[in-house]
Amino acid sequence: MPSTPSTPSTELQRLRADHAPALLTFERENRAFFAASIPDRGDAYFTDFAARHEALLTEQAAGTCHFHLLVAEDGEVLGRFNLLDAANGTADLGFRLAERATGRGLATSAVRRIFHLCGTTYALTTLRAAATVTNTASRAVLTRTGFVATGEELLLNGKRGLGYVRELT
Repeated sequence: MPSTPSTPSTELQRLRADHAPALLTFERENRAFFAASIPDRGDAYFTDFAARHEALLTEQAAGTCHFHLLVAEDGEVLGRFNLLDAANGTADLGFRLAERATGRGLATSAVRRIFHLCGTTYALTTLRAAATVTNTASRAVLTRTGFVATGEELLLNGKRGLGYVRELT
């Protein structure tokens, strides 16, 4: 993706141990922004971050999950794009983007990059996703990238949500 003043050059990177400091900064700086539309992670997430990060790397090494960070040229984490519970060609997609990075198509582009990885690296053919009803930005990204609402209504940490599915070909 070419760099412009409003759209930084970014790279989708598989989660690594050395991402921990930048990832923690991303989560702290955007906590209030995220909590406005998705369930808050809670204080324990930040207190126990190092152990949680190590657990994610263990899950990734086992192949049950695939975690990715959208990283700017300067190393700043702009987003997370995760494939959870990968099994039998299916996984759950979850993502979040830094407040300062919204509105520029970065999430849509990163989700499309995830689709490519699903086919070339992870042998995934179907993705599921969910978004709270109030999270119009994530719902728009899902729709723009070909996800279809399943009609399934979910409860996401106490907030009303909708289920989506995307068949990858």
